[in-house]
Amino acid sequence: MARWRRTGVTRYGFLTTWLLDAPVEPVWDAIYDTDAWPTWWPGVRRVEELVPRGPDGVGGVSRFTFRSVLPYDLVFDMRSVRVERYRVIEGVASGELAGTGRWRFFGQDGVTAVTYEWDVETTARWMNVLALVARPAFSWNHDRVMRAGGEGLAALVGARLLRAA
Repeated sequence: MARWRRTGVTRYGFLTTWLLDAPVEPVWDAIYDTDAWPTWWPGVRRVEELVPRGPDGVGGVSRFTFRSVLPYDLVFDMRSVRVERYRVIEGVASGELAGTGRWRFFGQDGVTAVTYEWDVETTARWMNVLALVARPAFSWNHDRVMRAGGEGLAALVGARLLRAA
């Protein structure tokens, strides 16, 4: 859902859930290894490490370039601010998107639920100008990228994607 704000930016809040028949460890490892995302996640065109993570996983900055069905690249930097192994990865985005992203992991009996909370504002002028009419397309595009990510992750860890919502 997007809302127009007086500042001229549009805020988006997305919640994605993937349910995989795989233990949490390989799922965590694949998502934590952001540099490898372009090899398994269609739509992730490039990941560039700008600042390495600290020993606790925090403080790193990577630049992400995404593209899906709509013909534009979306580029933003993500700084890791919280890492709890097998539980949470959280980052702060800046660039064409500004806000927070949070991965949460729940594993039990060989099944893993992964949620991604994405609370961002678009900073690209053209996206904000078009937001009132293009919001459904932007949301649809996000959902396509995330579904493809769930399918790619399942294939990578040799699991079935039981649910992607």
